[in-house]
This record gives sequence, structure tokens and C-alpha cells, in this order.
Amino acid sequence: MVRDPSAARTVGLVALVVAGLLGSAYALGRSLVPDPPTRSSVTTSATGPHYADQPPADDTPHRTPEGEPGSSPAEAGQDGGPSPDGTPPPGPTDGPSPGTADGPFGTQTTSGTSLVALTFDDGPDPQYTPQVLALLREHRVRATFCVVGENAQRHPDLIRAIAADGHTLCNHSWNHDVNLGRRSPAAIRADLLRTSEAIRAAVPDAPIAYYRQPGGAWTAQVVSVAQELGMTPLHWTVDPTDWDTPGAGRIAATVVEGVVPGSVVLLHDAGGDRQGTVDALHRILPDLTSRFKVEALPDGTT
Repeated sequence: MVRDPSAARTVGLVALVVAGLLGSAYALGRSLVPDPPTRSSVTTSATGPHYADQPPADDTPHRTPEGEPGSSPAEAGQDGGPSPDGTPPPGPTDGPSPGTADGPFGTQTTSGTSLVALTFDDGPDPQYTPQVLALLREHRVRATFCVVGENAQRHPDLIRAIAADGHTLCNHSWNHDVNLGRRSPAAIRADLLRTSEAIRAAVPDAPIAYYRQPGGAWTAQVVSVAQELGMTPLHWTVDPTDWDTPGAGRIAATVVEGVVPGSVVLLHDAGGDRQGTVDALHRILPDLTSRFKVEALPDGTT
């Protein structure tokens, strides 16, 4: 049988048209079906840490004790960490000049002399502060305690013990409000005055020469109000992130390896589990006192 060439061509064209229509219908159907949702990588925790000097949440690199950018967060917070304008805390410097104020928004970052200053934030705490005081007494070291107002009100006996041992007192806000610097000057002033009043309720006429902003979240207005109230805004140089409970060995290693003359060391005696900090002091204190003069920041009375 002889095939008709024109009929074959017609059948071929019909087949191509049908295939094209089927392909278009499939593509249209796929476009009408929504893509499946992607799995989010964000997780949340039902339990958060007690307040400490954690930094505000951002990805700005901080400086390690060697002065190089690091990848992990510094307070804060957690009084370690970058300031709200993204300025990382400066690393230690050799031979700081008196009155050094080169931290975020002009805060003080060093002792201003060759002295090394240990600072303890967030207390007082009835479990950890007495242990810290005992170790400081054993090694004949005076330090600076940045106390939270509500804790000072709860434990006036510990404020008296701090003062009796000759340590310097520092205002650390009423309830560790990391966002205090964003509030109005009147609200900041009321918070700082309330905290100072709680300290002086325990130790009348106690000199309070410094203010440290929780989380290191400094702003121009919180610095200004602190200065108007006669307090020096106090940042830090070395942050072992003890608020993140990395363990006594890591806390001690960061401090002893990072300290240089003039360093201000950020530590915590409250705000969570601080036994690691207490245990680290068994290495920190003999090491630093063998290489530096370790002293409280001056409170203006001497």
C-alpha cells in the first residue's frame, strides 16, 4: 500500500500541536501550585539566662583581649560587646594616659595608670559576693563593684561588707535595664538616683564615682546624665564573657593572657551561676598580683 505524503504531514502537524498544548497546560498547572514552605533556621528558647552584661544582639565583631576582631559576642551585654553605634570596645593599650576616655561615647576603658582594675557586676549576691570578697581579702586586692540597685536594696549587709573592705562602689542601674540609655534623660536620671539612694541607704555618704551601663549599651544621653550626676561612665578592656559561663579555666586564661598595664577587667558576682568566676579567681588573683599592681579604681576620696 502506498502512503499519501500529505496525510502523513497532516498527522505530524496535529501531533506537534497536541504536544504543545499539553506542555502549556502542565506549565500552567505548576504555576498555580504554591511552593512548599521552607524550614526556618531560627530557634527560640523557653528559658533565658538571668540578667548579666550580655551585649545587645547584633553581629558586630568585638575585640578580643589582644585587640583583634573576634567572632563571638563580648558584655554585655553581658556588659561586654559593641556599643549601639557599632563601635567595638577597644583593646588594651600600653601605657594608658590618665583620664583615658576612648570607649563608646567617651566612656573610660582603662584605669588611666599602670594599675590593673578588677570590676564585678550585677551584685551583690548572697551566694557569690561573699566568696569573691573572701578571695580578694586573702590576696589583699581591692576591686570595684558595679551594683544593681534592687540587689543593693535586698542585701544592704553585702553593700556594707564591700565598703568595709575598701572596695570602690559603682552604679549599675536599678534593675539591669539594657535599654536604659534609650529612655528619656529624666527617666535615666531617676533610675540612677534611685540606685545611688539604695547604695547609700546601706552606706550613708558612700562615694559612687562610676556608672556602668548594663550590656555596654551606651548612648550619648546615658553618658551625659551619669556625668551630670558626678559619675564617670565606665566601660572595660578585657571581657572573658564569664556571664556566658564558659568555665573557670577559660575565664582565667582569657584574663591572665589579656591583661596589660591599665586594663579594666569585666567580671560578674551575680546575675546567674557565677561559681565559674569564683573558681577562676583562684588562678587570676595570684597571677595578676605577681605581675601587676591590682587595685580598685579611685573613688575620689584619696
